[in-house]
Amino acid sequence: MVKTLRDISPHSRQGWIVVAAGFITMSLLYGIWHGYSVFFVAFLHEFGWNRALIAGTFSVCAIVHASVGPLFGALEARYDSRRIILAGACMVAGGLFLVAETSQWWHLYLAFGVITAAGMGLCGYVPCVILVREWFPARSGTAVGIATAGIGVGIAVLFPVSQFMIDRIGWRWAFRVLGGMVIAWMIPATVWFLRRAPHARQPGPSREEPDSRRLWDQAPHWTLAKAVWSWRFWGLVGVLFALQGAVQILMTHQVAYLVDHGVPAIVAASVGGIVGLTAVPGKVFWGYLMDRILREVVFTITSILIILGAGTLVLAGGYPATLLPYAYAVLLGVGHAIIAPVTPAVAGDLFGGPGFSTIFGAFLVPLGFGSAVGAWGAGEIFDRTGSYALAVWAAVVLMLCSCALLWAVAPRRPNPSPFRR
Repeated sequence: MVKTLRDISPHSRQGWIVVAAGFITMSLLYGIWHGYSVFFVAFLHEFGWNRALIAGTFSVCAIVHASVGPLFGALEARYDSRRIILAGACMVAGGLFLVAETSQWWHLYLAFGVITAAGMGLCGYVPCVILVREWFPARSGTAVGIATAGIGVGIAVLFPVSQFMIDRIGWRWAFRVLGGMVIAWMIPATVWFLRRAPHARQPGPSREEPDSRRLWDQAPHWTLAKAVWSWRFWGLVGVLFALQGAVQILMTHQVAYLVDHGVPAIVAASVGGIVGLTAVPGKVFWGYLMDRILREVVFTITSILIILGAGTLVLAGGYPATLLPYAYAVLLGVGHAIIAPVTPAVAGDLFGGPGFSTIFGAFLVPLGFGSAVGAWGAGEIFDRTGSYALAVWAAVVLMLCSCALLWAVAPRRPNPSPFRR
């Protein structure tokens, strides 16, 4: 007999296996994603391209990755999600192998910006979050926080590892090794570990919440077409765009900024690794905290940390031989850890229901465009002014706007919808 949601404990063994597999998958894929900032310096030295052109690759990558998010939501309603994830993994590996053959700027844009990014959209953040939320409907903040903490581990490990490979075997072979790692993990993970919850096709109330059946019956049943008519949908779009834009201004250019100010490349890459490492407990803690207090309060705390991190990065540029680069890494790492758990948490508060996977995928679009504008914009500012000063100020303003918008959107009191099943 197929179990319903009422029969499944949030502590089920299979559920935690899915969380663990999601953790490792996020670690590998987004360690490679964010590790682009390490290769940024290698491309500068190899080709002499300007910074806006090199950062533009990451911008295209972010847009393509985000655009595929809604597509996964539509595809998984018709096809086995594991087949979609496996196809995406093959695209990621293939794209990385092609990056190793780069000789022109458009090769990099096509291989990393389009092929690799599209693959990550099909096998990365969106599918992992959807699968984890299905297994832990009443503790989604905590479960998603644990799974997405893998992103921080990936950054912490792959930043210095990538720099080590660049120094020892060159950036081309570094990309080939990373492509091989994707194949080695994603095939067995997809076949054996990343499974949907048994109740996934049978939406219903959760046993974990006493009034869940009453709430389910009364809750609005959103679709993407209905959600876009809500002002809160567009308010959340603004929150995510500004948040990701601010973070990517810092993360994409942090290694280049530190190297420009006299920090050795391997040390700068290690600072990037610390950003990822400190994000690990941050994602788990913020996810846990958001299950217990207002999302807005948690988000305000993390916004302050990111702003303090931006200021500390400026100071680190003036005093590169001090501990300030590491203080920056801790502040940004803990602060930006909020992105992964807050997106599904707030989206679920406002637009939960059977159509959530498609709506959630749509929210990857503003995240992607925020990444694109932040990464490219900071490079363009440097090329025009010879400094990242204006870019850092832009990051601060974007964080203030994002925080204010989340309080306006107010997921603590979702707007009732007139639409019913």
